[in-house]
Amino acid sequence: MRLTAFLILALVAANIYANPPSLSATITDPIWNGRQIPSGQQCNKFGGTGATPPLSISQIPAGANAIVMEYSDRTYQPMDHGGHGKIGFRIQSGTSTVAIPSVKGHTFDLPEDFFLIEAQKAPSWDKEGAYLPPCSGGKGNEYYVTIKAVSESNGGIRKILSEVELPLGQY
Repeated sequence: MRLTAFLILALVAANIYANPPSLSATITDPIWNGRQIPSGQQCNKFGGTGATPPLSISQIPAGANAIVMEYSDRTYQPMDHGGHGKIGFRIQSGTSTVAIPSVKGHTFDLPEDFFLIEAQKAPSWDKEGAYLPPCSGGKGNEYYVTIKAVSESNGGIRKILSEVELPLGQY
């Protein structure tokens, strides 16, 4: 009986550590509904002055000291997996919930507590900067953000602790 109880506890513990709880994330500006990119939030090339949506992140795991946002176009492979920019936001270790403000597109001038991981990959298509707002010209491309709670040191990611993906919408 004791061996069975020990095995059950070992399996439960292994599952907990193999599948850490996901972050919880929401966009806090109601103009972002996850279905359509809001008017004006596209790139300069198509008449917009886009910025990242403000986010509320909760269920941040212990040990995280930064949140990473990777902005992507799922429809266009060269701009998927963070092609629209990868931006970090420093948090105090032990923080479980944080509000992340919006970041303007087409600039490298990031607000306090933000840091650049990788600039957007198509500066010749529109305008260079840390973040390129949706820029497909209204072809229905699907945009999303992958949000990661990480352990970070001097701008280098040591470990991804948890992540979640949010749809931004189609443009």
